[in-house]
Amino acid sequence: MASAHSLRRTPVQQRSAERLTRILNACAELLDETGYEDLSTRAVAARAGVPIGSVYRFFGNKRAMAEALAHRNLDTYAERVTARIAALTAADRRGVVDAVLDEYLAMKRTVPGFALVDFGYCIPVAAPAAGANREVADRLAELLSGHLGRSADAALRRTTLIAVEAADALLQLAFRVDPSGDAEIITETRELLYAYLARVLD
Repeated sequence: MASAHSLRRTPVQQRSAERLTRILNACAELLDETGYEDLSTRAVAARAGVPIGSVYRFFGNKRAMAEALAHRNLDTYAERVTARIAALTAADRRGVVDAVLDEYLAMKRTVPGFALVDFGYCIPVAAPAAGANREVADRLAELLSGHLGRSADAALRRTTLIAVEAADALLQLAFRVDPSGDAEIITETRELLYAYLARVLD
């Protein structure tokens, strides 16, 4: 489900929720096929099989759809990471880093629209998504605090934000070098995260 603050109207009935899901799925598919510049609300409506009015009931424009898609991606990512780390012991710090990194890579490679939008919704895509990394870091800090049995205090949030910012920059490089993600850069990113996060995960 998209974040409520990115919607004109929050669906109440199951039918409306399913329609919203179809709209966001169509948006994601079209982002991969046409890019953001050629994305249109009319094309999304046609792909989703809904009247154009249904799109405007939820979104004022295509930017709002991209924002909602980014929020849905973040929710999905958090769910996937949560499921992975639930099976780990608090002592398995490398396993935690692997879960955080591997789930991102899996979504980057397989989730429609993710390559363009991921968790940020600042368009054009090349522009930095102000606040997106902080939101990701806050969600991960909450997950880590629960896993480690400690509070998500300022120190943990700061450490997580630095790790997210560093990983984001390196993974952008990895996918510029190779569309599927340069394996050596990803390996170096993993080692960097192991070393940096050891102080809070140990």
